[in-house]
Amino acid sequence: MSFQSHIAAVQAHIEQVLDAWLPQDDPHTTRLCQAMRYSVLNGGKRLRALLVYTTGESLGATRAQLDPAAAAVEIIHAYSLIHDDLPAMDDDDLRRGRPSCHRAFDEGTAILAGDALQAFAFELLATRTAGMPDAGRIQMMITLAAAIGTLGMAGGQAIDLGAVGRQLSRTELELMHRRKTGALITASVELGAQSAGVLAGAEMAALRRYGDELGLAFQIQDDILDVTGDTTTLGKPQGSDALQDKPSYASILGLEAARALALQHRDQAVAAVAPLGSRAGLLRDMAHFVVERAY
Repeated sequence: MSFQSHIAAVQAHIEQVLDAWLPQDDPHTTRLCQAMRYSVLNGGKRLRALLVYTTGESLGATRAQLDPAAAAVEIIHAYSLIHDDLPAMDDDDLRRGRPSCHRAFDEGTAILAGDALQAFAFELLATRTAGMPDAGRIQMMITLAAAIGTLGMAGGQAIDLGAVGRQLSRTELELMHRRKTGALITASVELGAQSAGVLAGAEMAALRRYGDELGLAFQIQDDILDVTGDTTTLGKPQGSDALQDKPSYASILGLEAARALALQHRDQAVAAVAPLGSRAGLLRDMAHFVVERAY
């Protein structure tokens, strides 16, 4: 199977899982459930789910074993996008080619949808992994919680909000993105390994390094695409970083240097999983995909 076929198969599979597991309309919370489903089931790369499946399957896990973690990271990602798009945050009207959640519904419903999705992700890890040892299930919930807290996604967003209108150093920019974007990408790799029963040791350390490097490569490419892409392809407003006066790798380093840095982190990610030998094939393909994508 080619890597593009692998991507398509995973995207189709996780879409079915999410559709089946997300709350359906209930007469008391119809609008809330609709907003949750609208925000999760609206396409996207499904990169984080892809990382869960690619990592876990490389270590011998079945797709069914990986479904809870894959669904959880995609649901967390959707919650973060709902809140990032709010007027109090990035104030974006477009997400994945459609109106942002607060535009399609309203701000209050969008906030509640994000809150409910975050809770639902942990519910999935607690209830859909009943066949795993308790130590593994607890470790998975700790991994996800750490990735979205003050040392992860929320902390990175706080740094981002404080950086608007001022110049960040390259070191400060890296810290922001390692938390805001990179932490959940690394957690996706870790959750794939944990679903396969790998909780510690040399393999986990190698995969964690891979996730760390991949997360930065992904963000740098995102910054490049914000300048070179177009709104239709990106599914969000092109040039939004510059319009909001937000620092990015493209603005701080320039496009050429940013591209070189993305390739450097890609190569470091590939080197990190070299000890896995032939099992790292799809992980290497993923690293190349991250810096070659156009959306």
